[in-house]
Amino acid sequence: MKLQKIGVLTSGGDAPGMNAAIRSVVRTAIFNNIEVVGIKRGYNGLLNSDIIPLNIRDVSDIIHRGGTSLFTARCLEFKTEEGINKVVENLKANNIDGLVVIGGDGTFRGARDLSKRGIKCVGIPATIDNDIGCSDYTIGFDTALNTAMEMIDKLRDTAQSHDRCTVVEVMGHRAGYIALETGIACGATFIIVPEIPNINNNDIVNKIKEIQQTGKKHFIIVVGEGYGKTNELAQYISEKTSLETRVAVLGHVQRGGSPSVRDRVTATEMGNIAVKLLMNEEKSKVVVEKNGKITSMDIETALDTPKQFNIELYNIEQQVSL
Repeated sequence: MKLQKIGVLTSGGDAPGMNAAIRSVVRTAIFNNIEVVGIKRGYNGLLNSDIIPLNIRDVSDIIHRGGTSLFTARCLEFKTEEGINKVVENLKANNIDGLVVIGGDGTFRGARDLSKRGIKCVGIPATIDNDIGCSDYTIGFDTALNTAMEMIDKLRDTAQSHDRCTVVEVMGHRAGYIALETGIACGATFIIVPEIPNINNNDIVNKIKEIQQTGKKHFIIVVGEGYGKTNELAQYISEKTSLETRVAVLGHVQRGGSPSVRDRVTATEMGNIAVKLLMNEEKSKVVVEKNGKITSMDIETALDTPKQFNIELYNIEQQVSL
C-alpha cells in the first residue's frame, strides 16, 4: 500500500538541528508526493490532536534555528495503556500512515509502543547528551560542544587573570560526553564524568598541586552534571590549595543556538532516510550513525544497545592535561 500521509514530531529535550530534521522530513515526503502533518509538543499533540498540515514553505528559514518549530514536551499520560490507545485512535482518525519521531530514548520507547500496535514509526536520534547507545552521534551534540567550549574559553580568560580555579559544570544528564570533549578542547586540568566513578577530591587536589610545581597558576575543572557535587568540590579545592575557586554552571544555554554544519547536515540526511524507510514499509526502525555512515536499526535492538564510553579519549586527556 502506497504511503499517503505521515506525521512528524519532536519529543523530550530540544536539540539544535531538530528543525533541520523536520525540514528534511517534510520536503522529502512532499518530493515523493506524500502529505505531511506536524504534531505539536510531541506525544501530547497526538493525545490532543494538535496537528497541523505542513508544506514546503512552512519549513522555510528554519534550518539555521535552534530549538524546535513543532515545540516539545514530556507526556506522562502517553506512558499509560489508555494514553497509548488514544494516540493510536487519533492517528487512525487523522489518516496518518506513518510517524517520524525526533528525540532520545524516551521518544523511541513511545515509538516502539506504537509500532507494537501496528503504527509505522521511525526514530531520529536528537539529544545534546549524545547518550543514545545505538548511534555513534546524535543531532545537537556538536552544537552543544561548541557552545560549551566558547563559554569555557571565556571563563579561562578571567581565571588566568586572577590566578583562579574555575569548576565548570556542563550538561549531559547521566552521561559525560559533553564534559569529556569540551574538557579536552579547552585544556581542562581535570574532567569528571559519571562513567569514571572512582575519582575522589584528593585525586584532583593532588594533580593541581603537582601542576602548580611547574609554574601553572590557574586551573579549569570540567564536571558533568551527573556528578552532582560541584559546589562541594570547589569548596574542597579552595580549602586544600588556597586557590580562589569559583563554580560556573553553564546550564540550558547549551541547548540553544544556531546548529553547526555537522548538525544541519546530519539532520538533513537522517530526515531523508527516515521518510524512505517508511516508504519501504519499514515500521519499527531508528536512523543511526555507525562508523561514519547513516543507516538504520530495529527499534528494539536500538533500545537494548548500551553506550560505550570512550575510555581511550579520557586516558589521552589524563596524559596531556599537565
